[in-house]
Amino acid sequence: MPQAPLDDADKRLLRQLQRDARISTQDLADRAGLSASPAWRRVKRMEDAGLIRKHVAMLDPKRLGLSAVAYVHVSLLDHSEPTMARFDDFVQHQDQVVECASITGSDDYLLKVYARDPEDLERFIMRKLLALGIVRSSTTNFVLRQTKYTTELPLD
Repeated sequence: MPQAPLDDADKRLLRQLQRDARISTQDLADRAGLSASPAWRRVKRMEDAGLIRKHVAMLDPKRLGLSAVAYVHVSLLDHSEPTMARFDDFVQHQDQVVECASITGSDDYLLKVYARDPEDLERFIMRKLLALGIVRSSTTNFVLRQTKYTTELPLD
C-alpha cells in the first residue's frame, strides 16, 4: 500500500518515537523542532494512517530467563494452501516464536525463537514444530552473541 511521502518534521517525530514511545508530547515536539499541538496532530495522523501501528515496551529477554535465542530454518513437506495455513496458524499461537518470515531459497520459513535454555528449545522443536507432521526439515542456528538489536527502521 503506497504511503504519502513523509516530510522532515514527520521523520524527526518518528525517529524520536522509535527511540522512546513514552516520551511526552512536549518533549517530543521540542526534540522535533515543533510546538506541541502540531506535533500531536502529526503523530495522530500517522497513527490513523497505520504508519504507527502500536507503542510497545522492549523487555530484556535474559532478565526474563530467556537465555537461548535461535534462528530456525523450516522447510515444509509441500506448499499447498492447507499446509501453509496450518503452519502460519501454528506460528501465530507460539509465544516462543517472535518473528516468522516466508523466505526465498532452499527453506520456506525463518523463525526467531526464544527459549529458557537449549533443552527448552529442543522441546519446542521436537514436541511442537516437528510434531506438526508438515515439516520436511529444520535447521537451527543458535545466537552466540548479539552485536546489534534495534527495532528502529531507517527513515532516510
